[in-house]
Amino acid sequence: MDPINNFVKGYDKLNHLEDQAAVAASSCSLNLRKPLVITISFFLLFTLIIGAVVGALVRYSYTQSPESPTLSSSSSYADSIKTICNVTQYPVSCFSALSNLNASPKFDPELILKASLKISLAHLSNLSSLPKTLILRAKDPSPAAAALRDCESLLEDASAQVNNTMSAMEAGEEMLTDSKVEDMRTWMSSAITDLETCLDGLEEMNSGVVDEVKNAMQPSKEFTSNSLAILANIKVLLQNFNLSMH
Repeated sequence: MDPINNFVKGYDKLNHLEDQAAVAASSCSLNLRKPLVITISFFLLFTLIIGAVVGALVRYSYTQSPESPTLSSSSSYADSIKTICNVTQYPVSCFSALSNLNASPKFDPELILKASLKISLAHLSNLSSLPKTLILRAKDPSPAAAALRDCESLLEDASAQVNNTMSAMEAGEEMLTDSKVEDMRTWMSSAITDLETCLDGLEEMNSGVVDEVKNAMQPSKEFTSNSLAILANIKVLLQNFNLSMH
C-alpha cells in the first residue's frame, strides 16, 4: 500500500503545483493588462476632452456674426472713422465732425454717411440766409445783387438735393441699392455744382462780398464733398467692415 499511497501523494502534490502555476500565470496576465487598460482609458479620456474643446470652439465661432464687427474701445472707433474719412477730399474736417458722434457697438458706414449728410444739410441751411442778408446790407443796388439772388436760389436747390439724398436712404424696404446710390451721387454732385456756380457768379460781377461768401460757404462745400466721397465709396467701405448694402 505504501507505493500506492506514495504515488497518490505525489500526484496530489503535482496537481497542487500545477494550480499554483495557473494562479501565478493568471496574476501575471492581470498585471500585464493593468497598464494596457490604464493607457487605453487615458487615451479615450484625452480624446473626449479634445473633442469637447474643439466642439466648443466651433460653436463659439458660429455664434459670432462675421457681418457685425464690434468696437472694443474709443480708439478703434476713431480708427474706423479715419478709414471712412480717408476717402474724402477734406479728411480733417470729416474726422473732426464725425469722431464726436456717439460710438455704436456695431460700426456701420451707412450710419456715418447719414451723419455726414445731416451735417452737410445743417451747414447749407445756415448758409441759405446769407445772400439775403448781404443784399439788405448794401445801401444801393449793385451788380452783385443779381448774383446774390442767384446764390440764394442755388443754395436752396443745394439743400433740396442733399435732402433728396437723405430721403433716398430711408425709402423702400432696402435702404441702399446700386441704382439708389447712383441717383444719390447725382443729387450730391448737383449740390456741389450749385455752390460752385454761386461763387463763379459773384466773381464774374467782381463783387466785394465774394470772399465773405466763400469763407462762409467753405464748411458746406467740404461736408457736401465729403458726403459725396463717402457715398461714392460706400460699397467698398462696407466690405472693409464685412458688411453689405442694407
